Amino acid sequence: MGIGGGIALIVIGAILSFGVKDAIDGVNLEVIGYICMGAGVLALILAIALNAQRSNTTHREVVEHREVPPAPPAGPQV
Repeated sequence: MGIGGGIALIVIGAILSFGVKDAIDGVNLEVIGYICMGAGVLALILAIALNAQRSNTTHREVVEHREVPPAPPAGPQV
């Protein structure tokens, strides 16, 4: 979802909680707005925590270097 999705949920929740005065039978828009704002805050915190964790990672490259010892001198052939 990311940071943008969290901010969008907070904005939608605030609009439902504080801006909408209409009523729907059996649906409390104010409570739905508060739920959306809570989910948006949670999504925002998780997105920031995951981005901080991702940028804290280091990468190391391991290069193996093997030197072959020289061959022993050839002795006289019999």
